Amino acid sequence: MSGNTSRRYPPELRERAVRMVAEIREQHPSEWAAMAEVARLLGVGTAETVRSWVRQSQVDGGERAGTSSEESAELKRLRRENAELKRANGILRAASTFFAAELDRPSR
Repeated sequence: MSGNTSRRYPPELRERAVRMVAEIREQHPSEWAAMAEVARLLGVGTAETVRSWVRQSQVDGGERAGTSSEESAELKRLRRENAELKRANGILRAASTFFAAELDRPSR
């Protein structure tokens, strides 16, 4: 669901939710209660969704250990690039095998 979450909710809503949790945290007995309240107020599916946005914001801000959004995007890009290079190498390997076999055939 987390992959779908980023497409379902616009970035502005996520940023607003994170700010709201920070603003109302002191008015609730726990951070989780504040997250649940923000989820309810903004119409977000679950408090867990808001929790994941808050945690990712903390990672991106350097307040918490983890993989930042920027690093995740870079890893995704590099993995795609790596897969494309592997496909290209496979094609080149097959082509070189084909042409090597053609060179080994006796000419008529």
